[in-house]
Amino acid sequence: MSLYRLIIRPLLIQFDAEKIHKFTFSCLTLFQKITFIRKISSLFFTINHPALERELFGLKFPNPVGLAAGLDKNAEAFDMLGSMGFGFIEIGTLTPKPQDGNPKPRLFRFVNDKAIVNRMGFNNDGVLEAIERLKRKKTNTIIGGNIGKNKVTSNELASDDYINCFEALYPHVNYFVVNVSSPNTPNLRALQDKEPLKDLLNKLMGLNKIKKKTKPILLKIAPDINEAQLDDIIEIVQDTKIAGIVATNTTISRDGLSYSEKEIEAVGAGGLSGNPLKQKSTEVIRYIHQKSNGSIPIIGVGGIMTAQDALEKLDAGASLIQIYTGFIYSGPSLIKEINKALIRRAKN
Repeated sequence: MSLYRLIIRPLLIQFDAEKIHKFTFSCLTLFQKITFIRKISSLFFTINHPALERELFGLKFPNPVGLAAGLDKNAEAFDMLGSMGFGFIEIGTLTPKPQDGNPKPRLFRFVNDKAIVNRMGFNNDGVLEAIERLKRKKTNTIIGGNIGKNKVTSNELASDDYINCFEALYPHVNYFVVNVSSPNTPNLRALQDKEPLKDLLNKLMGLNKIKKKTKPILLKIAPDINEAQLDDIIEIVQDTKIAGIVATNTTISRDGLSYSEKEIEAVGAGGLSGNPLKQKSTEVIRYIHQKSNGSIPIIGVGGIMTAQDALEKLDAGASLIQIYTGFIYSGPSLIKEINKALIRRAKN
């Protein structure tokens, strides 16, 4: 068992979830400035092996394990996180204007189930502030930009927000993820409906095509949509020719939690991530992969808590994977464990 799981995690969970997140990120931001610490971290956690390398939508990933959006919302610690063994880092969700997000408390743990509920609400410093930090990038870490709309922006004008973020971030990230699937911004998931989604993606692809070099645009979807909606999304992805799908975001379901109804209700609304999401996310990945005959690249995310969970996502049809809650509960050793498992599999 790693030092993180044995000592650090039990200590961290004694404190308020959002406060300890802020403290941890302050530490990571500080460590990022010290080249020696980044090098030591990379030496300890990073594995380089030909079996880990992936080439997807024109990018070469050193390994298929990425950090999902939501942790480094404001592009504060991507270089430090990259030194922990990740093959790529996704920042955001970023919106054109800074916003505080939803009222606190808004981040909760279900420790026994290795799960987290959040209703953060796209709290971020705004896309321009993130860009200033991206300009100070010291490494060649692959960066994805996860983009959304401000809470005050109506769905009718939502495409303006996404376009604003796309244009501003374009020189500073390697790929984009369009987030229309967070459960924590009112009516956002309505943008997953066929017509508004197709309109939004066509507008972004239109802008992408006139650039000197196009950049991959992916769509992040919810795990709570039915097969008919998934069929629509597959059709839209194929029609708009975006690069792929990120499956999935957090769930509004509370299935799989071992806590009492009273304890669950006390936490309230928000997106559930972690172990209870694992099966649902994998089923969505498998459905998309099979229905599209493997033609749509998928980044699999949701409930990856062990190396075996990661292999299941890849076996279901994901080309790359991302972790978030698994990273919170297991630390950077999880990245190393997944990559070691992939190397062992390649040798067999």
